[in-house]
Amino acid sequence: MSKSVKRVEQAILHLKLSASVQRMPETTRTAKDAAVACDCSVGQIVKSMIFEGVETGTLKLLLVSGQHNFDLDKAPELFGEPLMRADPKRVRSETGFAIGGVSPIGHLCEIETWMDDKLLDYGIVWAAAGAPNAVFSVAPADLSMATKAKTFRVA
Repeated sequence: MSKSVKRVEQAILHLKLSASVQRMPETTRTAKDAAVACDCSVGQIVKSMIFEGVETGTLKLLLVSGQHNFDLDKAPELFGEPLMRADPKRVRSETGFAIGGVSPIGHLCEIETWMDDKLLDYGIVWAAAGAPNAVFSVAPADLSMATKAKTFRVA
């Protein structure tokens, strides 16, 4: 098992989340792939997207429903500055996760986190657990508390 997946499992225990990591036989790299593998709707998939503030350089983790796309043009209004995709090498070095397996929990660093308010409409959501085929399910309100996420409206 990878170090990243182990870190997510440790975070689940530390945060006292009712969740466990599952390894899927197929990739869960895209929201569509994950929904098929998890037998759920695309909206229940948590896309963990890391952006960098153009002015501050601060990393921001956006937890977005799989049914939504985040419009970077709305970033200044929502976050007080434009955002750009964070460099994958920076994501890996600072969070400990590679793109495609970024988990909402278990980061090597503190990261400002924002959650799509539509995720809270579901009883259970599925998030990446540190590898392209590892996921965990959790109540979205519990995930929001565990990540100290601020909610925002994507669509």
